[in-house]
Amino acid sequence: MSLRFIVREGFSGISRARVPASVTVAISFFALVLLGLFGTVSLGFYDIIQELRGRVELEVFFSDALQGGDARAAALKMKDLAGVSESRFIDKDEARKIFTADFGEDVVAILGSNPLPRSIRLRIIPSYATPDSLQPIMAAVRSIAPGADIRYNKAFLLDIENNARLFTIITGTIGLLISMATVVMVGYTIRLAMYSRKEKIRTMRLVGASTSFIAAPYLLEGALEGLLAGLLASGALALIFEQVLQRYEPGLYLVLQHSALLAYPSVAVLGIILGLFGSALSVAKYLRSASRVLR
Repeated sequence: MSLRFIVREGFSGISRARVPASVTVAISFFALVLLGLFGTVSLGFYDIIQELRGRVELEVFFSDALQGGDARAAALKMKDLAGVSESRFIDKDEARKIFTADFGEDVVAILGSNPLPRSIRLRIIPSYATPDSLQPIMAAVRSIAPGADIRYNKAFLLDIENNARLFTIITGTIGLLISMATVVMVGYTIRLAMYSRKEKIRTMRLVGASTSFIAAPYLLEGALEGLLAGLLASGALALIFEQVLQRYEPGLYLVLQHSALLAYPSVAVLGIILGLFGSALSVAKYLRSASRVLR
């Protein structure tokens, strides 16, 4: 297989069908910009979700039957549980101080004694901060301290999970539709290019040229169109985030900056992938139909 022939045919295909190729690049450009925006926002939203999950805590209140030394020993065991990132043991004296700071009253002065239980606050690793993943942790806590009362903001955690699931479905669906439209447009351009050279392709088939040899220039053409659209989209995204957003919405820019830096090269690579995929589907379909005609 001649690499020079493949490259020459790939570039000449674009020059022969300039209008369809330009339309495809333009549509792919807008599609990739939208995908880049959706991807950046999705990653930024995921980072926020992870940060919120990182704030989830289990508060374990020990029963009065568990004395100070036993409570501390139980707290040390809980600290080493899978899914726990940090722990803070709160004895009765510290609990009294927290109560006074929160309510402005000394519980001992009111009741004559300190009824507040010893407790431990367990900070959960974000990947474990889901209702299902918390169940094994709570079961392990109960096995260490059978009479303990475990509390956490379940409603808050469920809201995080529901919003994350809904956002993933919406962005995933939109992203899939945009990707499909890009693939169809690239395939359309490649099919036009192949129809314009159908006699040449027919001759190549008759003289025994392999399918891969015939298909390679068109795959390259699709990849080049995708790459061009991807590079333009990457530049447009950089302009949107680094100039417009940073200047007018610096707070939002700080939230999305990390995700945007990942999006710039990603849309260029995605453009190549979608271009190759669209051209591969179109080439395969055309060559199958051409084979039936030859028979």
